[in-house]
Amino acid sequence: MQFQVTDDFIEDLQRLIEQNDAARVQAILAELHFADIAEIIDDLDLQEAIFIVKLLDSVRTSEALMELDEDQRDRILNELSPQEIADELEEMDTDDAADILNELPDALAQEVISAMADEEHVENIVDLLRYDENSAGGLMAKELVKVNENWTVTGCVSEMRAQAENVTRVHSIYVVDNNQRLKGRLSLKDLLTSAESTPIKDVYIPKVDYVTVTTSGEEVARIMRKYDLEAIPVVDELERLVGRVTIDDIVDFITEEAEKDYQLASGISQDVEANDSIWELTRARFPWLVLGLFGGIGAAAIMGLFEPLMSQHAILFLFTPLIAAMAGNVGVQSSAIIVQGIANDDLKGSIGNRLIKEVLLAMLNGLMLGLLLFAYTFFTKGDLLVSLAISTALFVVIIVAGLIGTSVPIILHKRGIDPALATGPFITTSNDICGILIYFMLAKAIIGI
Repeated sequence: MQFQVTDDFIEDLQRLIEQNDAARVQAILAELHFADIAEIIDDLDLQEAIFIVKLLDSVRTSEALMELDEDQRDRILNELSPQEIADELEEMDTDDAADILNELPDALAQEVISAMADEEHVENIVDLLRYDENSAGGLMAKELVKVNENWTVTGCVSEMRAQAENVTRVHSIYVVDNNQRLKGRLSLKDLLTSAESTPIKDVYIPKVDYVTVTTSGEEVARIMRKYDLEAIPVVDELERLVGRVTIDDIVDFITEEAEKDYQLASGISQDVEANDSIWELTRARFPWLVLGLFGGIGAAAIMGLFEPLMSQHAILFLFTPLIAAMAGNVGVQSSAIIVQGIANDDLKGSIGNRLIKEVLLAMLNGLMLGLLLFAYTFFTKGDLLVSLAISTALFVVIIVAGLIGTSVPIILHKRGIDPALATGPFITTSNDICGILIYFMLAKAIIGI
């Protein structure tokens, strides 16, 4: 049965911590999974969380720390000594330890590195710090199982046993030459069914998917998704095997990128969370609110230019929110599809063909919606020209919004700018202004004022 963290459980645990009953707390947490411990720590206040981290052994708390929200983890680490942090990092995989060190102030990170006893582990962690955190080098872990192509099956098994002690999960066995260059992968079945004296180079599989240390995280995710890989080896500029990216790391990367894109699409310019300070939340939201403000001012200015038209046909003013809303909705729909296609690498064909397809789609939607709006306005207001002006404007606005929503994310992507920017207030505001301008220009042309 799956363990559940309940309010009663947390209250009982808090009472034991308040009584400083370390033995009882340790007994309660002894059989729990590290993910459950992380959930418990997240429900405690800072000092209670520190009590748990210092009480349990680093083998378990190191895993739990990596499950915590980054801000919560930072608060806990700030309360630990450099030696205590070093103890936690020595139990982590190299990629996780490197992530932790990246979060620490430079001076503290140096103290932690100096306090670590395992020199090989430290060397591997420091090596990972050289790479961009969003590249394969920054995502990879050094822990893996590799064998030399010149070994025999017997020697290979012996070496694998020694290496596997430092690897949490053995997804693949990689084969290298004497210069550590990646040659292929070894099937466990072939290893078990081959004679003990058989050289590894006679049984390994030479075809293996791999990435380089400079490959972007997005490209690593695309390759692993396409080929259903649980892990992928990483090579350096000389094609030497230097690490591997596992599925859990790439899932974390995808989740973080999705959260950033969602916030950007919502009009939040930096990575923030609900628990951040008011000032941090304001800095993230304010720039886009300013954009919306100026967009509204621009729309009002455009409407002011057509004040004589609206004074004689006030009904045009009543449909202004509808035109603006439809422009924004169509633009966001179009841009969302394009951004999703870019993210999944599913965007095929030329830009011209994509725009033609979007125009045809927008024309079909615009025609149906325009006819519905024409029928409504004509039968409720009885004015043929006004009804024709409003419905025609809607038709044209939908086409223009579709084109803007399609082309803007493609242009941003080609210029190296996150296309998620095009699904937020930017595209909505620009389409609102364009929609209102088109609406009143067409209305003036059709009605003849």
